[in-house]
Amino acid sequence: MLKAAIVRIVDGSTRHPWWVIVLALVLAGLSCVYAQRHFSIQTDVNDLISPDLPWGQRVKQFLRAFPQREVLVVIDAPTPERVERAASRLQQALEAKPEMFPAVRQAQGGPFFERNGLLYLSKDALQQKMSWLVRADALIGTLAADPSLRGALDGLSLGIIGVHRKELKLDDMAQTLSMSAEAIDAVLAGRPAVFSWQVLASRKPADPRDLRRLIEVQPRLDFSAFEPGRAATDAIRRTAADLRLAAEYGARVRVTGLIPIDDDEFGAVKQNAGLNAAASILAVLAILWLALRSLRIIGAVAVSITIGLAISVACGLFLVGAFNVISVGFFALFVGLGIDFGIQFSVRYRAERHDCDELRSALHNTAVKAGGPLALAAAATAIGFSSFLPTDYRGLAELGEIAGAGMIIAFLTSITVLPALLAVLNPPGELRSIGFAALAPLDRFLERHRIAVVGLTILAVAFASPLLFFLPFDFNPLHLRNQMVESVATFLELRKDPQIGVNSIEIISPDLAAADAVAQRLSGLRQVSQAITLSALLPDDQDEKLNLIRETAATIDASLNPAETQPPPSDQQNVEALASAADSLAAVAGRDGGPGADAARRLSGAILRLANAGRSARERAETTIVEPLRLSLEQLRHALTPQPITRESLPRDIAREWIAPDGRARVRVLPKGDPDDTAVLRDFVTAVQAIAPDATGEAVALYESGNTVVRAFVKAGAFALAAIAALLCVTLRRLGDVLLTLVPLVVAGVVTLELCVVFGLALNFANIIALPLLLGVGVAFKIYYVMAWRAGKTSLLQSVLTRAVIYSAMTTATAFGSLWMSSHPGMSSMGKLMALALLCTMAAAVLFQPALMGPPRQPGENQEGGSP
Repeated sequence: MLKAAIVRIVDGSTRHPWWVIVLALVLAGLSCVYAQRHFSIQTDVNDLISPDLPWGQRVKQFLRAFPQREVLVVIDAPTPERVERAASRLQQALEAKPEMFPAVRQAQGGPFFERNGLLYLSKDALQQKMSWLVRADALIGTLAADPSLRGALDGLSLGIIGVHRKELKLDDMAQTLSMSAEAIDAVLAGRPAVFSWQVLASRKPADPRDLRRLIEVQPRLDFSAFEPGRAATDAIRRTAADLRLAAEYGARVRVTGLIPIDDDEFGAVKQNAGLNAAASILAVLAILWLALRSLRIIGAVAVSITIGLAISVACGLFLVGAFNVISVGFFALFVGLGIDFGIQFSVRYRAERHDCDELRSALHNTAVKAGGPLALAAAATAIGFSSFLPTDYRGLAELGEIAGAGMIIAFLTSITVLPALLAVLNPPGELRSIGFAALAPLDRFLERHRIAVVGLTILAVAFASPLLFFLPFDFNPLHLRNQMVESVATFLELRKDPQIGVNSIEIISPDLAAADAVAQRLSGLRQVSQAITLSALLPDDQDEKLNLIRETAATIDASLNPAETQPPPSDQQNVEALASAADSLAAVAGRDGGPGADAARRLSGAILRLANAGRSARERAETTIVEPLRLSLEQLRHALTPQPITRESLPRDIAREWIAPDGRARVRVLPKGDPDDTAVLRDFVTAVQAIAPDATGEAVALYESGNTVVRAFVKAGAFALAAIAALLCVTLRRLGDVLLTLVPLVVAGVVTLELCVVFGLALNFANIIALPLLLGVGVAFKIYYVMAWRAGKTSLLQSVLTRAVIYSAMTTATAFGSLWMSSHPGMSSMGKLMALALLCTMAAAVLFQPALMGPPRQPGENQEGGSP
């Protein structure tokens, strides 16, 4: 019945070709208009999983209770003073644009931490710092009374006096002298010069965290644009450029976070897309020429595929609303798979045209012999893609919905538009037989040694099956991002620091007391480095620390806050101070050896050259040394006036990060080890969930989404095999024939996964698309061979069918090769696994299946037969 209907459709299309062509073009045109008006791509990979899952609901609940700012501005500078100044200026500039940035906050920075930061030190560390300030009282007084280049040189003189009095050794000043010499040498050489009083005071290199500030920004988004946050992130970069942060502070400003990463994701998808598509189209056309050898037939196939693609895209948008980063691969998928129907029909048509020169008769015979297998292959392929519809993997389910409908549309255009175009174009008849005569020896080999071929193949697959236990699955969607773009590269850099909180686990407790109890339990786990609540912002031993700070402040108050300060020196006074300092350094160094004496002589020479240089050089030196001095003095004044910290006295924006308006409290749990390592992350999540089953956060979302995809794969695979088997049972009506179709498909699937282990190709959220591809293409190819075998065809490798299968596989591989070449890692991984799956399924169809089937049950056509 189905074959008769297809034959009637093909005959009708060839009798009224222009009606069919015009109707198809009108439908394609309307589809293009609809697609142009409704086309959109959802680039957020976090939307690839159904939001209705329990863990997804917990994520939503957490974000409602504790909203997160989705743009993070990262500022790095050479010294703590410079990064502090750059971050403050940028924060103030962004806060001045509330229409674009409603919320701006410096993470772990700002006035509160500047004033109360000392309270967060340990008692021992605070004691050491306060003792140093008391000992440095004279130096602080000198610098505070004269915050200038002259005052800095006077402070240096105090150290030299201490050496003369044997109160300290010259080697103790080696770092100070070397840092000063390096700064002055850079000034004289015209290079960027840096100097840090904070580093000088700590007597050790600056911690990388001291050279970085983070500003959290909540931007106003433009959801009418493809990249909703692009205007905001561009405005941040323009603001930094207008402030000349790079020129004045040597600051590097980068933007990351969910919104910039999503925007850059779309840009990465578009990158080189046109070039890759053009190269793919040219390669497909070249393969079509080898397969069809007629520009008219190639033109008919190309127009048919283009019409089918336009209709399928509109249908897909109607069904799902927007493409995602997986379903956008449908374009290459449709060309790669949809063209299979066109090639199968056209190659069969060429063979029939060789036997019958009359065009309509040849098309009728093509429909009679190829219609049934094409329809069955299209149905099985659609089922293969639709297998992910019942799963929670939303990204692939949407692709299945689009591609399933697309395969049916591709089949329909192949039996309507393609025959109509062939009837109008009327390609010339075929002078030679179609097939692969060169494969005759291989046909004979498979006939003689079929038992050995089948046995060795199954034995090899079974022997390698333990590899499947080592099949890697990378559940981290960030690894699908283009790591060359700034937002992703910056995020990857930040997540290596566990204190940043990336890949943390979040827990919501009824109140702060309950949160503290949970945090205490979790802190004992070996997988946990730290469990933080609001209580972490309430320092221990505050009374003792406050007394120590106040005593120190009282001791150095007169020095730090002098009643009078000296007026700025003239350039001549600076020259005199430089010359005096150079002489003092040369004298204290004398002819002694050691790091202190060497550094003193080096600095003496640098200072003398600066004294003899032009005034502009001394002004640059003053800027380099004095600006961070003034900032450090001001920060010290603030730091010595802390206030007792209570839950009530915490700034509202800081407390809101940890306590929701309804009183619920947040616990943030940080992993021990590399938070970017999937094994570490898996161990971390399972350990925490054993104590807190309702835990959420990024780490849990990554882990659970990976589990969701694995379950979706198993569920979809079982559904697809069952549905395809049922379809084959209904159509083939022989269990043996069903097994002859499915066994090679299973072999191809197992070999594909085994080779993934061998080549180190991990499954991920994107390339798992290759699995329904394997089902779709594999079933189609194998159905063609089984149907030909059931009709009594022999010598299948040299038949028309194998010609069609090989060239169809080549065009599919070429279409997916464009994905492989993509600069987007997710797209590239899709192309790699698709190519591997395609190679395995073609080998199973062309080499393994004919040997498995053996001689046909009934005699049929000779080796030129092909598909019925």
